[in-house]
Amino acid sequence: MSLKKIITIAAVVLITLLMIYGFVLLNQIFSANTKFEDKEVYVYVPTDSKYEDVQKILAPYVEKMDRFDLVANKRGYDDNVIPGRFLLTKGMNSYALVKTMRLNSAVKLAFNNQERVEDLAGRVGSQIEGDSVSLLKSFKDSIFLKENGFNEDNVIAMFIPNTYEIYWNTTAVKFRDKMIKEYRNFWTKERIAKAEKRGLTPVEATTLASIVHKESVKKDERPRIAGVYLNRLRAGMPLQADPTVIFAMKKKSNDFEQVIKRVFYNDLTTSHPYNTYMNTGLPPGPIAMPDITALEAVLNPEKNDYIYFCASVERFGYHEFAVTLEEHNKNAKKYSEWINSQGVKR
Repeated sequence: MSLKKIITIAAVVLITLLMIYGFVLLNQIFSANTKFEDKEVYVYVPTDSKYEDVQKILAPYVEKMDRFDLVANKRGYDDNVIPGRFLLTKGMNSYALVKTMRLNSAVKLAFNNQERVEDLAGRVGSQIEGDSVSLLKSFKDSIFLKENGFNEDNVIAMFIPNTYEIYWNTTAVKFRDKMIKEYRNFWTKERIAKAEKRGLTPVEATTLASIVHKESVKKDERPRIAGVYLNRLRAGMPLQADPTVIFAMKKKSNDFEQVIKRVFYNDLTTSHPYNTYMNTGLPPGPIAMPDITALEAVLNPEKNDYIYFCASVERFGYHEFAVTLEEHNKNAKKYSEWINSQGVKR
């Protein structure tokens, strides 16, 4: 056999082997490599994770880890792990898996109706990597509070209820800093001017809005209630807001789990800074996180002459409003008789 023929045969064999190797390699890279039944799943890679940690995280979802390892090594992922939240879809191949592990998916983080920053920290901590302890510490950081004009009583005013897109691996401090930016974006010159027209700062407007929010779930009624409270403030009257009494009772007992549906006359004498029956003006801070409709109600209140209101027994969820104390007492008597008939003790 001539040398030329031997070389030709060897070349053919080599090309065949390379083709086989290439086919096997492509099969390893581009064939499906997942083992979960759901259409899609999210996996979470904590900050400072190593490649070995990622392997453990992906183990329940990847069929053949050696195939994933091959692509991860070739694409340099094993030396450059990215923390965050990642979306895996059923039937992904190893190439797609490595690619998606570099695409951090944002979380749609939502919060509302939180009474205290402690509650907020728990709510947010269940949605991002930053835990509730570190979040609360960042919210109450004395330097941050001083620099931004807050204190521990009113810092909850900084958080505007909404849905935010944020990366899961966001730290507590980065989350807090994002929220102060959102707060400044919300309080435009126009909104600040509206608050000042009512004699309020943004924090004071939020504090009043928290009372309006607690007084009524009916959004169309909130501007009227805001108008009543602003009338009282202008007249130098105590706000006499039952929700502040409830908040004072919970704060005094340090029990925010208790449900208080009814306020009695002896509750009104509770000695506490948040009791607006015993103290004039606004309480030290918001009694809850008001939603935007309550904030807008304070900034755009109904102009009226009402001084009093109480829950209506004819239009549940709404209130009866009065200009005179005599008229109010009639409404209050009607409500008291109705609630007694319902057997509501507390």
